[in-house]
Amino acid sequence: MSEESEEIDQDDLELEDQVEEDRVYLQTHESISNELSGEIIKLERGYVELKLTTTPEMLADDVGLIHGGFIFGAADYAAMAAVNERNVVLVASDCQFLSPVKFHDEVNVFAKVRHKEGRKRNVHVEAFVLDIKVFEGEFKTVITDRHVLKLKLLETEDTEPTGESQVI
Repeated sequence: MSEESEEIDQDDLELEDQVEEDRVYLQTHESISNELSGEIIKLERGYVELKLTTTPEMLADDVGLIHGGFIFGAADYAAMAAVNERNVVLVASDCQFLSPVKFHDEVNVFAKVRHKEGRKRNVHVEAFVLDIKVFEGEFKTVITDRHVLKLKLLETEDTEPTGESQVI
């Protein structure tokens, strides 16, 4: 192998490494059902595009209305994925359901982190069916050191239970 081909191969490897470094991998909510919460189409740092295809399990009535909880669930999942930290939890939301969603609709959800402060992240989420905005919301999240179910809320790690709450 000539020196020139070795240089080209090395350059190719460096380019592949750079592409790999730029790729973003989902680090949270890995066990979510894509059928119920949507499928991530695009994942970038601080940004997600998700598609929710409505199914019969989501029906609220026999006319074809999709229960709003599934739209909220997709929006919540998109917000968590936009933050993309292993231990991110939703602490509050302010949202509006702007138009009904019906069976067979495809809902496109877009989530963007708009504000970071310490462990807090605010995420703006919008959802559309075709060009009709059906949902809009602000999701307030917090990143915890450990899984929310493994936090010690009523006792410290070093002492006996006191019944006093710990501030997270």
